[in-house]
Formats: sequence, C-alpha cells, structure tokens
Amino acid sequence: MKNAAGALAFIARFVILGLALAFVVGLFWPGSGDRLRTRFGLDHAPQAAATTGHATPAQASAPALGSGPVSYADAVAKAAPSVVNIYANKMVTARAVQMYDDPVLQRLFGGLPTGPAYKRPQQVLGSGVIVSDKGYVLTNNHVIANADDIQVLLYDGRIAKATLVGADEETDLAVLKIDAGNLPVVKIADGHSLRAGDVVLAIGNPLGLNQTVTMGIVSAVGRQLSSSSAEDFIQTDAAINLGNSGGALVNAGGELVGINTLLIGRQANAEGIGFAIPVSNAKNVLDQIIATGHVVRGWLGADYAFVPVAADSGLPAAARGAQVTDVYPGGPAAQAGIQPHDILLRIGTDDILDPADLRRHEAALKPGAKVGVSGLRNGVPFHTEVTLARRPPLQTRATLDG
Repeated sequence: MKNAAGALAFIARFVILGLALAFVVGLFWPGSGDRLRTRFGLDHAPQAAATTGHATPAQASAPALGSGPVSYADAVAKAAPSVVNIYANKMVTARAVQMYDDPVLQRLFGGLPTGPAYKRPQQVLGSGVIVSDKGYVLTNNHVIANADDIQVLLYDGRIAKATLVGADEETDLAVLKIDAGNLPVVKIADGHSLRAGDVVLAIGNPLGLNQTVTMGIVSAVGRQLSSSSAEDFIQTDAAINLGNSGGALVNAGGELVGINTLLIGRQANAEGIGFAIPVSNAKNVLDQIIATGHVVRGWLGADYAFVPVAADSGLPAAARGAQVTDVYPGGPAAQAGIQPHDILLRIGTDDILDPADLRRHEAALKPGAKVGVSGLRNGVPFHTEVTLARRPPLQTRATLDG
C-alpha cells in the first residue's frame, strides 16, 4: 500500500510539472502546439477555429447574408472630385412692394406692387458633373436658364467661367463647357443595371454647403412624372435639397447613375421623395448637344393614356398598350388616320407596354422615318404607316390644339 501511494505521488509530480511546462511553452510560443499537431497529422484547425474564434480560409470566404460596406468613403473619394458648384448670375425684373397695414390682408395678399419695375441681380446655386476631359459639364437646365454669367467652382478650388453648349428643356438638362486642364472625369455606370433597393449617394452643393453627400436607396426606376414627356426618372430617398440640382447620383462604387433634378418637399406632405435623370438618358442628351447643339426626337403627333379596362371591353385584365386621347391637327398621326380612342398595341416590331413606353419608342426614332403602327379601333384590328415629324418644344405643343 505504501509503495502504491509513492507511485501515485511520483506520477502526480510529473503531471504537474508537465502542465507547468506546457503553460510556459504556450505562453511564450503560442503557435508551437498547432505546428506539432500538423507535423504529426493531428491538425484540428476547424475545431481550433471554433474554440479560438479565428475563421478558417473557407469560413472567411463565406459571405454573410445582407453584408455590405460599413463606409462609402471610397465611393465618395472617387466621385466627389468630378462634382462642381455652379453659380448662375442673371438680372431679374422686380418691383417695390408696399405691405398692407392689416395683418389679415398681409397674410392673404402679401403686399401691393408699387412704383416702376427695376432690374436686380440674382444668383442661382446649383451643381454639375464633369463628364469629359474636354471640359464638358452636365447640369440642370433650370439652374442656368437665362443666366448672363455662369461660374464653376472645381473640387480643387479653381474657378472657371462656363459657356452654354446647349440645353434640353424636356429633360431639364444642359451642357456647359469650361476651359481648364487636369479635370477629374466621373466614371459612368451601366445605366441598365440599377435596381430598386440599390444604395445611392447624392453629391452636390445644397444650400451652398459645398460637397455635401447624402445616402439613400433607389426607391423606384422608370418613374414618369408627365404624360406628355418621353423621359423617366430614378426615384430615391437620398436627401436632395435646393442646390443639389445638376449634381451626381452615384452607386456604392462611385459610378454615375443619374443627375439629380428635383424633389417633392414637405409642402406636399412628402419626405424622402427625390428624382434623378438616368445616366443613359443624360448621356444621349449630352452626345446630341455636343454634336448638334440641340436634341432631336421623333413625334407621332398624339397624346396617350392607359388602356381602360371594363367588364365588356373584351380586353384582358392586364391590358397593355396605349389609348389615344388626342390627335394634333395636321400632325403625323392625323395624316395617318389615327383617331382618338384608338388603342395602339405595336410600333414597328415592338409591342407597346404603356403610354410611357410608346413615348420612349417614338422619341428614339428619327424625324422623317416611316414606322408601322398597329392597334384596335372599336375592337377591330387596324394597321397604318406613320411618317414621324420632329418633336416640337413643350410650349409649342401646348398651343397646337388650343
């Protein structure tokens, strides 16, 4: 019994000594255990990773669901140097106003114009995007409209005088040109890759706050704000304020996806509803203005609305196409025999999805081109050939049928 107790004490001393030695080795050479296990074929890296909290290469490469960057600083650093501040100076006509003494009348009518009209200077703040190393800058038409002098403040502090190359009121786009070297040019994204839910950044000069960045998502694409226009918009909840007009809407990679143009403010009980012109549309306007100084679009000479669906219409519940609501006298559609209430289903070789789709199709065709148009008249199929005219300005179209 005495011998057994001595043996146990001897073994216990060596176990304690071994544990102490292992602790010292692990403390000063923490990787030695892993190397020994690997050398003798006893590698338990996955299990070790689970106990130590270090991911294995396979675990590290597995993306987490819904993961994304924690910072968009790289995207901003890439795009921001291409965004400029625009100061459009113009002379506006004003008249002195005499305020009513009665507070109620002041609230209702403000004041009474008095005295002769006079001219006063006005400066409009906006933003722009450098899209070419030749000095071309995209901005909004309403920023520079009727301006006598346009100054551009670059990212590096340089100030350049800008000249107007051309403007397109329908898309609210204008192209300026500045004479400066070493210009940072924005990278243009694939205009068809944008989806609702994508993260976007608005960069511009809101309220004179130079190089302000706001973040949001794409709320929708293909928004049409006017039934008489062929253009569509990107809707976003990225904050857009006065002065952001003409600035850049970029994706998380710092690529240009749109030109910020307008917002629906709190006066309309709205919040987080802003709009940008898709970069594909802006690029088309840019190329045409640089080439010819203006934008040319095809025109059928008619106005459209969505196809009405009634129980006795004979049309499917999700009817596609566009219903003609008005035909301009003497226009292409009138000359081709198209009548109000006709339902247009096909133009050329393409089916018509809705009125906005038809607007885009006709605008993409050149004036003078002949195109086949098919549809229904009182439920009976018909087909006709239309020779497109050049799309007149918005103000001209408003008076054609007046």
